[in-house]
Amino acid sequence: MNGQPKKRPQEPHRIVFKPPLIFVRFQRPGIRARTRRLGDLAAACSLIAFTLPLMAIVAIAIKFESPGPVFERRQCIGIGGRRFDALSFRTTLHAVEDVDRGWHRAPHMTRVGPYLRYTRVDDLPQLFNVLRGEMSIIDSAAYSPSFLN
Repeated sequence: MNGQPKKRPQEPHRIVFKPPLIFVRFQRPGIRARTRRLGDLAAACSLIAFTLPLMAIVAIAIKFESPGPVFERRQCIGIGGRRFDALSFRTTLHAVEDVDRGWHRAPHMTRVGPYLRYTRVDDLPQLFNVLRGEMSIIDSAAYSPSFLN
């Protein structure tokens, strides 16, 4: 023999199927993701500091105008399919579903609701979602679960 081991041909009935190994590998965020997150944190902190008096005035106006909570939570899907509650100021009467996001004042809207929606002040509490890492300022598309179905 010429120094090589003898290879045995494998018979078809002796082939053993092994299940594939599944390795779960979590990627560490790269420099781009870390920079983006730091930028989001810096922008959100500065915008919250700048708009906090306006948010306080809007919260007081909503609370005095109608009973119910100041914020409304809308369930959205974020990065990796995780669900989270996006915050916004309540612009409709309590226990009424959001039917229309138009400029006119519908009967189910509060008196300050159309102004908040027109100026987009109702979305300012989403800065707190950015602080929690659920949204990003640059790409803040938060989709509804029903939209993705």
